[in-house]
Amino acid sequence: MLSLSPFYQDLLAALNNGLLMSLALIVPSALGGMMIGIAAGVLRVFGSRWIRRLGDGFAALFRGTPLVIQLFVLYFGLPNLGIYLSPYVAAVTGFVFCSGAYQSEYVRGALLSIKRGQYFGAQALGFTSWQTIRWIIVPQAVRRAIHGCGNEIIYLIKYSSLAYVVTCMELTGEGKTIATEYFRFTEVFAIIGLYYLALVTLAIFLLKKIEQRLFIPGFGHQ
Repeated sequence: MLSLSPFYQDLLAALNNGLLMSLALIVPSALGGMMIGIAAGVLRVFGSRWIRRLGDGFAALFRGTPLVIQLFVLYFGLPNLGIYLSPYVAAVTGFVFCSGAYQSEYVRGALLSIKRGQYFGAQALGFTSWQTIRWIIVPQAVRRAIHGCGNEIIYLIKYSSLAYVVTCMELTGEGKTIATEYFRFTEVFAIIGLYYLALVTLAIFLLKKIEQRLFIPGFGHQ
């Protein structure tokens, strides 16, 4: 029977634990970011003047500052205001808002690509503004935004590796600990890279399935 050396036994055990934490970070962050992105995107297009400005400010703030700085503020800065977040909550909060800001831009662009005539036509048929947005505009925009939003989820998988900077020990953090203990950085980070490659490959497969499920023949084509 093939026996692994103590180094590889410790490494695989640590990385598998880190993988579970990475998934616990990625899944709620992706779902939360998508919900915030859709809501913020809709408000940035159809909201009042001040709502649009607030939405634009939200997107500019979280798209314009490094994610690692956002995580530092959430974990190390908020305690100065009496707000204490656990490493996991701080990481997920940072990922949700950052991802949501980027996704709101994809949704906003998709909404603006829908011809205004559909909005006026729906109102002429008796739809309220909310019903028009909910049942006619948003479903079409989601289909057009799905490529960009899917790409953002792939980015999220990779920048989830920053969670260890706020002591949330996910895949990269666990691997770094083992690499420091055994001083074998090349092997450790090469294997970590394979873990992330597998996660991204799985995400691409699932996103393609979602795109196929939402595909409408002729939609989006001239």
